[in-house]
Amino acid sequence: MQNFPLPGSLKADLTHGADIERRYKIFGNEFGPQKIYRLYDPADDKTWGFVAVDNLVRGRGLGGVRMVADISADEVYGLAAAMTLKSAAAMLPLGGAKSGLRMDSRVFAGQPEAKKKFVGMFAEALWTIPEYIPGPDMGTNETDMQTIYEVFAKLNNAPHHGRGGVGRPPAQGGFPLDEWGVTAHGLFAAAVAVEKHIPDFRIKDSSVVVQGFGNVGAPIAEKLHSLGARIVGASDINVALFNPNGLDVAELCAIRLKPNGLATYTGPVKERFDGEHLDRLLELPCTILVPAARPHAIHPGNATLINTRIVLQGANNPADLVSEYFLQHRRGVVSLTDFIVNSGGVIAAYVEAKADVDAAFRTKVMSQDGTGRAFLEQLVTRIITENIDEMFRRRDGHKVKDITWREIANEMARDRLRPGPNGAGKIIPELV
Repeated sequence: MQNFPLPGSLKADLTHGADIERRYKIFGNEFGPQKIYRLYDPADDKTWGFVAVDNLVRGRGLGGVRMVADISADEVYGLAAAMTLKSAAAMLPLGGAKSGLRMDSRVFAGQPEAKKKFVGMFAEALWTIPEYIPGPDMGTNETDMQTIYEVFAKLNNAPHHGRGGVGRPPAQGGFPLDEWGVTAHGLFAAAVAVEKHIPDFRIKDSSVVVQGFGNVGAPIAEKLHSLGARIVGASDINVALFNPNGLDVAELCAIRLKPNGLATYTGPVKERFDGEHLDRLLELPCTILVPAARPHAIHPGNATLINTRIVLQGANNPADLVSEYFLQHRRGVVSLTDFIVNSGGVIAAYVEAKADVDAAFRTKVMSQDGTGRAFLEQLVTRIITENIDEMFRRRDGHKVKDITWREIANEMARDRLRPGPNGAGKIIPELV
């Protein structure tokens, strides 16, 4: 039985232009935000969340639905702005947007009907915001996206609308992004692309540490291991494991979703950390470091202890700019920017939305293997490889000699938001 309050209904209250700064104290940039919507219950005017539409130059804004109790308009705007850069850098016909609901998703444990009711009310409010395509994020999942999709279909009086939610169950026409490891595939493509730019770097015989052995960390470990890399370190919320001779990847993958996760690992380890010491894994020597757990894992307090050559940023914002500058210009570390290398999910989300309303495009996506996986992996590989090559070209010819990889990535994305065929008009040909 539901024992927590829910709104009677939800409506969207629009603020745009200069009023955003006055009302929310949000100071944007040349690209956005364009609109902020407050989601409220008209019965008592209580605020239940926000939608931020940052930029629509390249197309409708796509971004996840975050469900946490303390979400703010400022946080949602920051996430939307990040989606603007990610979509632009990936050369997708998408803008940037995001939404947040003020609810602790854990209260719905064991009460799927209550969550469906809440998400359904949210979807009814979203229907009035056609410029936003919702997807899953913290606190929401593929079932919630199916609820949104079905509410939209009912309001649209037609089953196919291309409005989301994206990231739906495969049986309902979505793509199983976690099962296929689409985000990890982008990290893998980036690592392969780097080989041709760093002559003495090879994935084969490299050592890899993965912080966060989850839906991104586990498949990138498998992919790198398949090319001869040794996975020497891995962690989850329970434990961090390190063995310079290599961990058993098959066992790690088999136990990661079981109770106590990696803490049940039976193979030999040289170092084992738990509790507040989990992040010490980041300081152990490796060739490739994959922070795939949480933001700000690399910071001024541990940056001097990082001992690696390549950082594949699986998590969003895993390092601050000061730490990235130090690693690059004092240690010679190549730290590949999150929204460049972990964009596989947003690429797949766009393909799913387009395939929902474009039968010819869906046929093309499915033609190779009947599932769309081969098309997606090839597309993600092409986009991320092209972007890695562009980042190295820009670095080699840049007038600012101590520019960071993140600044180069931001520059690339912003160039693709400005007018011109190589700006807002630059879209990956497979999606035209």
